[in-house]
Amino acid sequence: MRINRNLNLRICLLLFIVFASCHNRQELTVHQSHAAITGAYPGYNILPAKPDTAGMSSTAVQLAAKMKIGWNLGNTLEATGGETAWGNPEVTNALIMAVKQSGFNAVRIPCAWDQYANQSTGKIKDAWLSRVKQVVQYCIDNNMYVVLNIHWDGGWLENNCIPEKKDAVNAKQKAYWEQIATSMRDFDEHLIFASANEPAVANAAQLDILLSYHQTFIDAVRSTGGKNAYRTLVVQGPSTDFDKTLRMMTKIPEDKVKNRLMLEVHSYTPYQFALMEKDEKWGNQFYYWGRSYHSSFDTAHNATWGEESEINRISKAMKARFVDKGIPVIIGEFGVIRRSSLTGNTLSRHLNARAYYLKYFVKQTISNGLIPFYWDEGGLGNNSFGIFNRYTNTVFDKQALDSLMHGTN
Repeated sequence: MRINRNLNLRICLLLFIVFASCHNRQELTVHQSHAAITGAYPGYNILPAKPDTAGMSSTAVQLAAKMKIGWNLGNTLEATGGETAWGNPEVTNALIMAVKQSGFNAVRIPCAWDQYANQSTGKIKDAWLSRVKQVVQYCIDNNMYVVLNIHWDGGWLENNCIPEKKDAVNAKQKAYWEQIATSMRDFDEHLIFASANEPAVANAAQLDILLSYHQTFIDAVRSTGGKNAYRTLVVQGPSTDFDKTLRMMTKIPEDKVKNRLMLEVHSYTPYQFALMEKDEKWGNQFYYWGRSYHSSFDTAHNATWGEESEINRISKAMKARFVDKGIPVIIGEFGVIRRSSLTGNTLSRHLNARAYYLKYFVKQTISNGLIPFYWDEGGLGNNSFGIFNRYTNTVFDKQALDSLMHGTN
């Protein structure tokens, strides 16, 4: 959302610390930006707390090792118009218990904040902060790790990694994270904050702007003190795209607390299998993924790219580029839609191929030190990802669930 306000922005020096090159590989540098974001909204870090180490001993690497496989509470707290606006019921502890009992030990909570905020002051409604905190509490009461973000949220951040929006977005990012972090400050290391969702970045200049948004996020959270002084934080690669991140993300934001940052990417590879909902003139959907699952009677819908070797490639590359350098990587979203409108052998082969993909993806990414979070939007019909019936808090898609869990073994 465009903010028509004059921002007084004091820009400090951008300093890049270049790590020594090893084996001719490009190393990460630290992106430093200490811009004072003032003038647009009141400061919401009113009562910073004394740093509190209780329950916050794990580094990002140690915390990542405790997270087995995650699940997304999709199309719910980020829904435009309210928690139930996109067809899901209000979240209950019973749902989170069902997710935990099914084998997940982490929950990603996509969350909107802008629609609950006063656009003149940046103040988030107390009732919404309390509701989100309640859902976080459900997860932590079930001994689950939680990744809480600012999701698409109307696109005010992720559609605006551009110079003309930089000051306004940084001002809003600061105001929102000061409030979110203060509200959630007393949760221990089971709660992790994530700066954004899928910030659209096309070039190095836009990446630098995104890094300023991440820097504002980190500085705002740390400034609130308490357990937030040591909380593990997640920043997103450009467009949360594997290859863009591998190619472009040579800088990371600066954090005064060492070893408490993670990186996030998403994967819906190959698109024709994971997301495509109808055949197009330029190409067909992939119903069947994996050479052993190709169809001899419906060859037009066999995958032609993005199969096992591609999952292997991107997983190993992320490991070498980030995980091996002490920066854990979460795959914040992945999954394949269920094309349940198919019939007969076509449906059976498709669902078997989908199950194989889910198992393979989880196994391969975990073996390379990545943490996968399955995207579940709550849907139960055709072209949906849903595993759980959220109205009955029961497993709807046992085949997919079993495949995901088998991948963790």
